[in-house]
Amino acid sequence: MSLTTLHTASCGFESARQVGVLPDDHPSHRLHGHSFVARIRAALPDDWAAFPGAQVSTLSQRLQACTAPLDYRLLNEVLPLPTDENLARWLRDRLDVPGLEQVGIQSTADQGVDLDRHDQAHVWRRYRFQSAHKLPNVPLGHKCGRLHGHGFEVILHANQDAGGRDISIDYDHLDEVWAPFHYQLHQRYLNAIEGLENPTSEVIAGWLWDRLKGVLPELSWVTVYETGSCGANFNGADYRIWKEMTLDSALFLRQAPSDDPLSHIHGHTYTLRLHLSAPLDTVMGWTVDFGDVKDRFNPIFKALDHHPLHELPGLDDCDTASLSHWILTEARKVLPQEDRVDLYETRGSGAIALLGHEGPALPI
Repeated sequence: MSLTTLHTASCGFESARQVGVLPDDHPSHRLHGHSFVARIRAALPDDWAAFPGAQVSTLSQRLQACTAPLDYRLLNEVLPLPTDENLARWLRDRLDVPGLEQVGIQSTADQGVDLDRHDQAHVWRRYRFQSAHKLPNVPLGHKCGRLHGHGFEVILHANQDAGGRDISIDYDHLDEVWAPFHYQLHQRYLNAIEGLENPTSEVIAGWLWDRLKGVLPELSWVTVYETGSCGANFNGADYRIWKEMTLDSALFLRQAPSDDPLSHIHGHTYTLRLHLSAPLDTVMGWTVDFGDVKDRFNPIFKALDHHPLHELPGLDDCDTASLSHWILTEARKVLPQEDRVDLYETRGSGAIALLGHEGPALPI
């Protein structure tokens, strides 16, 4: 498998809008406002930035400059129909960035659209339910074998060729599709529901897929958050899981010019997501136990957290692309199912190192 590197950036802007293409009784038809987040992913040429390692800061600056005309504005004065899809197109057409793979607009913490260069719209919306469960097949003494509960989160992802349309899939349509499932799952004991006798995150994602795909043909992934830092994805064929953590680390960039602040020792609270892909264990109901991921990765985590990254052996430089490559290489030694590492030095700004398919975009 070949290694792909994507650099990412995000920034926020505060704007009002009125989406006149929607029916008169639709809430978004009225004048309203959002704290938007714009995010981009790009496969940048090696020589694009002023020096190796400057890609994230340069990409962030380009995105901030592009979104500046939208900040504290009535968006209808900038573009006639400011849907999330059209905002993403507006940014895509104005960003001077090579290798641009995806432009996303996150209009709330729970909804957004990611638009690729082929005008394929990836629409997503997040839902929540509070339920109890236990895993009946885990080894004796495993904490998940005890009856416990979670504030689960589900993201429905729907892909569609937008074809230049102002709106691809209305978020309200996703609400209508989700409503009966919320009734089935919210404030319930999941093990008592037919098909969820072993309700792991993977099994819940597959259960939802089987029941949603018929009423939402555009469904592309189902994501289930078991906690805020781990969950599973299913697309009807493949299962993926992820584990998220934060790192507090110091660094400097070796190749930065001496007059650049990045050449000086500084630090970040990084957000790190480990993504793993594996077949489903039909007895356990999972691909890889989240606890095993944490335990096996823990020595690598300890080498990164609260340490100077520039002292890591075998690390060429401390930019997020180099770091994500290093983490992916080290993680695969103990977790061969690992095929993607997301590393953000600030919210949504960093690099992704991946082998094979990227999988679904998750909120930042």
